[in-house]
Amino acid sequence: MARWRVGVDSGGTFTDVCLFDEDEGRVEVWKVSSTPDDPSRGIAQGVEEGMRRVAPEAARPAAPVSYFGHGTTVATNALIQHRGVRTGLVTTDGFRDLLEIGRQKRPDLYDMQADKPPTLVPRDLRQQVPERVRHDGSVDLPLDEARMREAAKALKAAGVKAVAVSFLYGFIRPEHEKRAVEILREEMPDIFVSAGHEIAPEFREFERLSTVVLNAYLGPVMRNYIERLTPRLRELGMTATPHLTQSNGGVIGFQTAAEMPVRAVLSGPSTGVVGAQAIGALAGFEDLITFDMGGTSTDVALLNGGACKLASEATVHGYPIKAPMLDIHTVGAGGGSIAYIDAGGLLKVGPRSCGADPGPVCYARGNTEPATTDANVVLQTLNPEYLLGGRMKVRQDLAKQAIGRLAERLGLGLMETAQGIISVVTANMARAIRVISVQRGYDPRDYTLMAFGGAGPLHAARLALELDMKRVLVPRNPGILCAMGLLLTDLRADFAATKLLPATAGSVGEVAAAFDGLALRAEAWFAHEEITAEDRHLTRTADMRYAGQNYELPVPLPEGPVTEATIAALAEGFAEAHRQRYGFVAEGEPVQLVTLRLEATGRVRKAVLKSYPNAGPDAAGAIIGEREVWFPEAGAFVRTPIYSRDALKPGNRFTGPAIVEQMDTTTVVLPGMHAYVDSYLNLILEVAA
Repeated sequence: MARWRVGVDSGGTFTDVCLFDEDEGRVEVWKVSSTPDDPSRGIAQGVEEGMRRVAPEAARPAAPVSYFGHGTTVATNALIQHRGVRTGLVTTDGFRDLLEIGRQKRPDLYDMQADKPPTLVPRDLRQQVPERVRHDGSVDLPLDEARMREAAKALKAAGVKAVAVSFLYGFIRPEHEKRAVEILREEMPDIFVSAGHEIAPEFREFERLSTVVLNAYLGPVMRNYIERLTPRLRELGMTATPHLTQSNGGVIGFQTAAEMPVRAVLSGPSTGVVGAQAIGALAGFEDLITFDMGGTSTDVALLNGGACKLASEATVHGYPIKAPMLDIHTVGAGGGSIAYIDAGGLLKVGPRSCGADPGPVCYARGNTEPATTDANVVLQTLNPEYLLGGRMKVRQDLAKQAIGRLAERLGLGLMETAQGIISVVTANMARAIRVISVQRGYDPRDYTLMAFGGAGPLHAARLALELDMKRVLVPRNPGILCAMGLLLTDLRADFAATKLLPATAGSVGEVAAAFDGLALRAEAWFAHEEITAEDRHLTRTADMRYAGQNYELPVPLPEGPVTEATIAALAEGFAEAHRQRYGFVAEGEPVQLVTLRLEATGRVRKAVLKSYPNAGPDAAGAIIGEREVWFPEAGAFVRTPIYSRDALKPGNRFTGPAIVEQMDTTTVVLPGMHAYVDSYLNLILEVAA
């Protein structure tokens, strides 16, 4: 019996399954509706249905599974929609309001449209206790245990489900935080507790505080999810150890994910970037901007030279997170994003989502507020009768009624309002891409837009025009690319040590000793994961800055022992990174090493994508019909050919307007665009010269 590697990506609207036959290299895909009330049900259903299709002879559906990788947007969507648990905070006396004060940088001071995200812990649930550790690790004031116990009792009486503990300089001397956690567990044995020295053991008190609060806020959500999923997989006969992807693109065990959900905030999106990186390299496009649009959110990332930068800190939906993650930017714009009219009479879309149940109005499950998907059904860019290759019927009449109510309030026609929804969503996504490109010194016109996710190819062509990008790459199975990415990634762990040192020869000894310590931790992790010596790989970087700067830039460390030449190479690398980001180098200014990082990678067997022979340019055989599609350029419906993605072959070419349908997504080719299929069955859209 064949052995199968299975990757599952659980989104807010759909759950995607990718299955790879280890013996024959065959790739199969499946897609089912997500079950937001209990996402584990949708995952179990997807795995069961997918495995029964490829291994019907198995006694139990998941018995032939040799590897199970899982990416989820449970944490991401809970954060975006503010559906975490009631959370309390214990912090150093005098720092109760740090969560709201944050950093005194205000780039949006005069932006009337900027919204500050809500504080996740209300002020009355923030307890402060007397204790103080100095910057050098010495104790200025011991922890007041009696006051700590009072704080625990007050939070228990307030009915919190989770508590975050973050003391000043707790990452240098964690004894106070450890004792606070012990007292909390004595007083509140059933709650979820997160401590700063465990979640984010690095300097910068606000970012560390924000991270540990997020971990506590999302902890019970993720723990409950994993506790429901594990027995369901066991019931299907799965014996493979399940893994969950981290925000850094690697994978971790379920237990670690349950304890540190903040590491999985970008779990699903990160594997999409891993898949995009592999497919882009095969297709010959290494400079990519990835565009992953699902049902609830859109995730974008920039790959320069085929690699996505790893950030030690990021802001996700307005909240700083200090944890290793791929440099991905997330916005609340997806197929399920709800359109509405704000207090000023303007049309807005998202971040609130209708999810999978009840879903968009056209699903006929009780929702009456129109979503992005409803607009596409009305415009007929999406099939107005069914989705998922005929498995899901849709009601265009209901979508028209819902958008018609918006149109009346706006004083616009039905089609203009539907197109307006698409235009607003496109603007939201273009703004997200400018954050990761223009604002960081990269011109999006120099990159190929790689569209995936269930809704990505539907909106990619118009988004490319908005950004003046000339090319769009749509992979063979874009709707399940995040699931496929799970079969293309390695085991991975990140280790860090904060060391504020000058980038001079005198720091060689301390830098070498710090990396030796990180290497010992990495070796222990390799042994725990049973990674063989030949499959182990270590990558070293240093976060660096000019003395007096507030933020650092990551610089790769040369191979070999740490010497004076190593420090000199780091200084040169920092100068180049600073010139790329800020456009100048401050000659003569002292440079500092701040945080030293070690990335440990355990290589595993991955899926291999096949190349196919050229079948010629004629794509007429892939046309399966035509329908009227609204194009705003024409201001009317245009009779448009419908192509079957399954029937398109390498070398096939055609010109827009066109619609390409497949089970997991729909691709829109705008008028004047040229499209062709490459040898790996990717669909390439190009703007005519």
